[in-house]
Amino acid sequence: MREPASSPYPLVDFHCDVLWKLLEHEELSFDDHSDSRIDVTPGRLQASQAILQTFAIYTSPQKASQAAIWKSVDLFYDKVLSNPRMHLIRDAADIDHAMNNGLTGALLSLEGVDGLQGDFTMLRLLYRLGLRAVGLTWNHANWAADGVLEPRQGGLTAKGGQFVEECERLGIILDVSHLTERGFWELADRVKRPFIASHSNAKALCPHARNLTDDQIKALIAIDGRIGITYVPYFVREDGKATIIDVLRHIEHVAGLGGAKQLMLGSDFDGIEQYVQSLRHPADVRKLVNEMLKVFPEQVVTDITSANAIRFLKQQLPAK
Repeated sequence: MREPASSPYPLVDFHCDVLWKLLEHEELSFDDHSDSRIDVTPGRLQASQAILQTFAIYTSPQKASQAAIWKSVDLFYDKVLSNPRMHLIRDAADIDHAMNNGLTGALLSLEGVDGLQGDFTMLRLLYRLGLRAVGLTWNHANWAADGVLEPRQGGLTAKGGQFVEECERLGIILDVSHLTERGFWELADRVKRPFIASHSNAKALCPHARNLTDDQIKALIAIDGRIGITYVPYFVREDGKATIIDVLRHIEHVAGLGGAKQLMLGSDFDGIEQYVQSLRHPADVRKLVNEMLKVFPEQVVTDITSANAIRFLKQQLPAK
C-alpha cells in the first residue's frame, strides 16, 4: 500500500470513458502495460496523485441495452476494482478510506439512460452495486429526455420526470452535461438537491452545443452544484486547436462568474480521439495545475483540483 498523496494538489476527475473502451475492445485491460489506446491507467492515476476518478458507463445509442450496462458494471468490478490501487466509492466514509490509505477512489456513473429502457428496478439494483451519478442523455433523444444534438431541443418526458424523482429519492447525483438547455431548466425546477455538469465548458468562450451558457453556470453556482471543466478540444476552442492555456481560460471564466467553489475537473479521457496539446492522460494534468498556479491563489487551485468535488460528494453521498 502506498503512502497517502503528499502533493497539495491531489486530483479528482469526474468523467472518463475507460469502461466504454473495455466494453468495445475485450482484449484491453486496465493496467499499466495496456495498449496505448487507454488514456487512464492505474500508474497514470498514481503519477497524478488522483484521489478519485469517476468511471462512466456508456454505450453508443445503436448498442444501448440492459445487457451492455450489466457487462460494463462487470468490467468495472473485474478489471478496475480488482486493481489493489482502486477503492469503490459508495459513501462518504469510502472517500476518507481512499484518501487515508493512498488509494484512488473509483466512482461509478451512467452516461445516458437509453439502455435502462425505463426500468427503475434496474436503476435500484445499479445503485446497490455502486452507481452514484447519472446523466439522463447522451447527445440524442431517448425515453427520458432530449440530448443537446436532438433537432427538436425538447426537455424531459413524463417518464424522465419520474426517473429524476427516483434518482432524488435514492440519492443519485444528476448530471446535465448532455442535456438540452430546456431539459436543464426543467430538471432545475424539479429537483431539491444540487446537480452537476460533469464535463462541460463555457459557451461564452466556445459556442459548442455541449457547453453551458452563463445563465446555466450561474444557476449551478447558485445551488452549489458542480461544473467539471473538460479537455475535449472542440469544447475548449471552436477550431479544436486547443492548448492548456485555452482550458485555463474556461476555468477563469467560470471563476469570474463567482464559481471558484463550484469548479472541478472532468477530463473525458478515453472518450476522445483528439487532445488538447500536451494534455493526453492524467499525469499531464500537472501541467494544467502549474498554469492555474500562475493566476490563482494556492487554495483556489486546491479547490478546483479536488476540494470542491470532495466536499460536494461528502455532502451528497450517503453517510454510510
